[in-house]
Amino acid sequence: MTRVLIIGALDAELGQAARIAAARGARLHHAEGVAAALARLRAEGADLVLCDVTHDLGWLVEQLALERIACPVIACGHNADAAAAVRAIRAGAREFLPLPPDAALIAAMLQAVSAETEGPVHSDPAMGALLGRAGQLAQAQASMMISGESGTGKEVLARYIHAQSRRARGPFVAINCAALPETLLKSELFGHEKGAFSGAVAARKGKFEQAEGGTLLLDEIGEMDPRLQAKLLRVIQEREVDRLGGSAPVKVDVRLLAATNRDLGAEVRAGRFREDLFFRLNVVTLRIPPLRERPTDIRVLAEHFARRFATANGLPHRGLTPAAEAVLLDHPWPGNVRELENTLHRAVLLARGPDIGPEAIELTPLPPRAAPPPETTPAAATPAATPRGIAGLVGRRVEEVERDLILETLTHCLGNRTRAAEILGISIRTLRNKLHEYRAQGVPVPATQPALLPVGWPAGA
Repeated sequence: MTRVLIIGALDAELGQAARIAAARGARLHHAEGVAAALARLRAEGADLVLCDVTHDLGWLVEQLALERIACPVIACGHNADAAAAVRAIRAGAREFLPLPPDAALIAAMLQAVSAETEGPVHSDPAMGALLGRAGQLAQAQASMMISGESGTGKEVLARYIHAQSRRARGPFVAINCAALPETLLKSELFGHEKGAFSGAVAARKGKFEQAEGGTLLLDEIGEMDPRLQAKLLRVIQEREVDRLGGSAPVKVDVRLLAATNRDLGAEVRAGRFREDLFFRLNVVTLRIPPLRERPTDIRVLAEHFARRFATANGLPHRGLTPAAEAVLLDHPWPGNVRELENTLHRAVLLARGPDIGPEAIELTPLPPRAAPPPETTPAAATPAATPRGIAGLVGRRVEEVERDLILETLTHCLGNRTRAAEILGISIRTLRNKLHEYRAQGVPVPATQPALLPVGWPAGA
């Protein structure tokens, strides 16, 4: 069930939009202003925000970015007020919803956010059998592992399992374990109290608490740092989380789904994934076959994406010509369903005439194969004792390695200098000086958010 937060008065057209969303199955929450909305998002999270343009939407978007709260914000206002719509989009709104609201447009927004919880589109018998098994297991409370190559639709299947389960009326929360470094991921999963670290300006529930009574998907679980794996194992065993800076554990009632594109059994044997956590998560495994193993799905998926993107872009629906279908069926689709989706989006935009022909199908070229490393004699070979990863640093200057580390950490922190300095173990002043030095050298520096200084601290320190 999609969680929608409404910001603004509900006694006019915005209230009408709220009633339409509720009739489409959304679970509604309400806040009078952006400050109250931010507090609610910290505590409970949401899948979508509808904000009246009369409120300070730009401030809300900025705060969401600073606190790494991923939630699309839709601006709502009268269609005649074009200036307000432009200001809202420039302030960071994902879309503009004209009022009075259109029921079909709201339904499309909810469908996009919910990532099609009715289940993956398919015609292949193997996918039909997989969905049948997933529906049968959805009623259980056991943890499940979803495996498959990147782009096969692991999160789509996870949402389908949640929608078929007894927890369907609860929230579905997903987090990508590969997208954040260990220190940030810990805060995202378990939450933190105000002042737990530099930049923790308010208490915030983690993903486990946000998923209370529902389902939590740990995507790309194989990328999780081993130290965090131990903490995760304790949460699963004790059914409670310890917020960073908290004084007491918090009980949680969550069903766990884990997804990976790795062979976790091999990762366990290599010592990169905890065996006890593997068996805790791997009660049941569902493997999604790659698209090349289910070619009969290519045609129905292509037609589905063509309809979706035509509607989304306000274009007439065009069918695929036999020649275009032949091009699609002949491609190996290394990027799986995600690659097919992007290809059809391009095709819908490029097509001319009544149908989508082969001239509109622009396939992403495969990257060239890396040349095998040259053979070396034993005398010239790299010593076996060289640690993994060190070879890529040999021959580089220390200042170059330091620069790359600082810029990459800043990117991971979404430009938050306070958090980046904490991870790097340096002061804000040192980080700021380094960034000034890089800019003077002409090195591209990620956009930064102002550092959060203690009260009374001089701004130029």
